Amino acid sequence: MNLSLYIAKRYLFSKKRHQVINIISGVAVAGVALATAAMICTLSVFNGFTQVVANQFTAMDPDIKIVPAKGKAFCLDVSAIDSVKELPGISVVSFCVEDKAMVQYGGRQVMVTLKGVDENFTALTDIEKALYGRGTPVLEDSLNCYAIMGGELMYNLNCGIYFVDPLEIYAPNRGEKINMTVPARNFKKGELLSSGLVFAVNQPQYDANYILTSVGFARNIFRREANEATSMEIRVTDNASVEKLKERIESILGSEFVVLNRYEQQKDVYKVMQIEKLISYLFLAFILLVACFNIIGSLSMLIIEKRDNMNTLRSFGADNKTISNIFVFEGVMVSMLGAVAGIVFGLFLCIMQQEFGFISTGGGGDFIMDSYPVKVMASDVVSVFATVLVTGFMAVWLPVRMLTKRYV
Repeated sequence: MNLSLYIAKRYLFSKKRHQVINIISGVAVAGVALATAAMICTLSVFNGFTQVVANQFTAMDPDIKIVPAKGKAFCLDVSAIDSVKELPGISVVSFCVEDKAMVQYGGRQVMVTLKGVDENFTALTDIEKALYGRGTPVLEDSLNCYAIMGGELMYNLNCGIYFVDPLEIYAPNRGEKINMTVPARNFKKGELLSSGLVFAVNQPQYDANYILTSVGFARNIFRREANEATSMEIRVTDNASVEKLKERIESILGSEFVVLNRYEQQKDVYKVMQIEKLISYLFLAFILLVACFNIIGSLSMLIIEKRDNMNTLRSFGADNKTISNIFVFEGVMVSMLGAVAGIVFGLFLCIMQQEFGFISTGGGGDFIMDSYPVKVMASDVVSVFATVLVTGFMAVWLPVRMLTKRYV
């Protein structure tokens, strides 16, 4: 065993002549432990919110979404598309046509995203769990086309679930010049009847902007061909890996298509959450650094107390580096004790929050969760432990070098 490490271990657990050294060391360990526990709990809460958002997006977003790299639409009769559909691990494939349009009802006009879906869409997503009303999720029959809109959009249009008059849908004529003398000719008009259903996924970007209808109606109003789609959406089997399947699809389709998993489909939301998590981590790391400076106080008093021992070691041939490493190792081990204690305490708090939810959101039932969500990730625990060790080493290395030169 390394001589400096061996002596540092003996000093760590041996009884000191001055009791105040033990007290200061205990305070330093407690400070590091509290900062470590705060980092574990904070990062776990951010993970919990990310999981909650991901679960909310599940009702509308597929596991994998394929869109063209250039333009808005692609042809379905491409051999690569057929190859993708035959891949193992794919349970449902749905083709959609999606674009912007204007909806008018009762004198009110709102810009919306009109999404035409085929008959596989209900099996592709969990949208049926987010439907409200007494209708059936049928978007087209032999006579009419029907709409399922978001609950907030229904409120903005003031039409109700069972609206009597049809929704008037206007889409600009694609590929035609604008006729300013007769503006009405610049748009293609369609009508959608009430399906008796609305959806609510608790996400404003969907609830306030989306209308679901049949893919045939969307192709007609956006002037798309029968073999065109704007996206290919995939649901994977329960035992399949989304990331591995995504890589295989990318290798088949090449650079002409973009393959997105659920997180990449909502990259703006997740990017904001990851930035918030990183900023919180940096602030807590700074607090941890301040807590680690408490270790310097106990080490300085220990150096003074063990000055005679260090002179004895020097007479036996120990150099300055060996002597200073003793106290560097001492400081790192104090940091390690605080890290272990803080991780255990932080994990205990996270488990208690998961089981009992004793810290509530205070929303009084207005939020989608009653208590703060928590999800512990092994990568966060490892990164926090490494951060504590690195921070503890950085906090004690230079002061210990200076103190040993001065007192030993």
